[in-house]
Amino acid sequence: MSFHPVVPYGADQHKSERELPAVGESFTFTPERRARLEEIASRYPAEHRRSALLPALYLAQEQIGYITGNAMREVAALIGCTPADVEDVVSYYTMFSTKPTGRYVIQVCRTLSCALNGAERVTEALQATLGAGPGENDATGDFTVLEVECLGACDRAPVVMINDHWQEAVDPDDVGRMIDELRSAGPSSLTGCHLKVEKP
Repeated sequence: MSFHPVVPYGADQHKSERELPAVGESFTFTPERRARLEEIASRYPAEHRRSALLPALYLAQEQIGYITGNAMREVAALIGCTPADVEDVVSYYTMFSTKPTGRYVIQVCRTLSCALNGAERVTEALQATLGAGPGENDATGDFTVLEVECLGACDRAPVVMINDHWQEAVDPDDVGRMIDELRSAGPSSLTGCHLKVEKP
């Protein structure tokens, strides 16, 4: 008789559910982005160079639109950590994508203040306008819709962030116009933070 439990070691018993990011094409920072990364990394002591990991990932995503396995390996080599360390960060933070995204990434805040002020209806209006729901790209490949947690402008709910630009107090009825203006004028059509540009 044994006090040890019987462990069924089947072929699929301990299979990880984790999906590895696509390796993607070979990746090297452009000279401008590499110079920017070096400038940022120089702010830290040499032994803490890995503190530049988040800026390095932003630069990589800015360059190709999302983070590939090869981009993670390049970032790891340049800042002095392992690719697994980089992947841990990429998989933790919602602002990094491991799949191709549109030119405009539309993030709808779904936290309490925005939810109470109609964020779900904003998402529904985006889906009706673009034909793309949360986590999807529209047919043109120009727009990606995401639902995210707090964007930090609860007093101006519901809030939508498009790339790095805010659109505050979004009315679901205005979503179609907002998309049309983005197509024609780009991010300059957005209202931005009310601390900089107050809505009339």
